[in-house]
Amino acid sequence: MIKPDRLKKGDKIGVVAPASPVFEKDKIDMGVKMLKEQGFDVVLGDSCFKKYGFLAGNDYIRAKDINDFFKNDEIDAIICLRGGYGSIRILDMIDYETIKNNPKIFCGYSDITAFHLAIYKYTSLITFHGPMICDIAEFDEFTIKSFIDCLSGNINDKSYSLGILRGKDKDVEGRIFGGNLSLICSLIGTPYENNYENKILFIEDIGEEPYKVDRMLNHLRLRGVFENIKAIILGQFTDCSPKDEEKSLSLNIVFEDFFSNIKVPVYYGLLAGHDKNKITIPLNTNIKIIGDKLYFIEEGVK
Repeated sequence: MIKPDRLKKGDKIGVVAPASPVFEKDKIDMGVKMLKEQGFDVVLGDSCFKKYGFLAGNDYIRAKDINDFFKNDEIDAIICLRGGYGSIRILDMIDYETIKNNPKIFCGYSDITAFHLAIYKYTSLITFHGPMICDIAEFDEFTIKSFIDCLSGNINDKSYSLGILRGKDKDVEGRIFGGNLSLICSLIGTPYENNYENKILFIEDIGEEPYKVDRMLNHLRLRGVFENIKAIILGQFTDCSPKDEEKSLSLNIVFEDFFSNIKVPVYYGLLAGHDKNKITIPLNTNIKIIGDKLYFIEEGVK
C-alpha cells in the first residue's frame, strides 16, 4: 500500500473533471470558495471548463489533466469536479507509473469509482471516496468535517453506527474497498477489475430500480465476488425506489432476499454515497466492526 501525504493548510488542490461537465458555473465557484475558506489554494484543470455533450471535454483533455496534476510537484491533492459518466473511457489513458511515483490524495465518488479501482489495481495508492467540487459547498458541517479530517489524517478510532442485516454475533476487521455498484460491475472482465478477497466490500448507488440492483448483485455473485470477502457494507442507495411499487419488490426486500444466501456479515446504513450527509472513506484502509459500530483504525494518509 502507498499512502499519500496528508492535506495541510496552505496546500494546493488541483481540480479535474474526468467524467461529466458541470453546466452551472456558480457551483464550481461555490466549491472553490469553500476550499479557500478552509485554507487551501485551488487550481482548476482545463477539463473543468470544457463541455462535449455528456463529457467534460474530449478524452485526451480529461486524461491529460489527471496525468499532469499527478506529475506537478506544486499540486498536493486532486479532487474531482463531479461524476456522471466518462471515467471508464480514459482508464487506459492514465499514466499509472507516474501516479505510483508521485502519490497524492485523489478524491471523488460515483463514476469516479472507476479510478479508485484502477489506481489501486496498478499502483496500490490509497484513494478517497468523498465529496467533489460541484456539490461540496452544499454539504453540511458534519460532511465537511469528515472530509477535512480524513484528508488531514484525523479519523483514527472514529466510529459510525450501522444496521445489521446478518451476522449479529460476529465482529469483523479488514480493509474497506469498493464504491459505486454500477461501476464495480462495469469493470468486471476488464484489466481494471480488482480482487476483493479478504476485503470488506462497500457498495452504494443512485437512481437504480430494485430489479437493476438485484441484477448487479447477482452479476457479482456469479463472478464469485462474495465467496472470499470478509463482510459487506451497504451505503446510501439514493432514489432507488421502484417507479411502480405494485410491479416491483422494494429495495429492502431485494437486499433481504439476496443476502440471506450470502455467508458473511452484511451491514447497512453507512453514511456514504450520493446523499448530502456523508463521510469520506480512505479506501483500502483497515476498519473494525464491533457490534453495530464501524471504527476507522488506520489513517489513509501519512
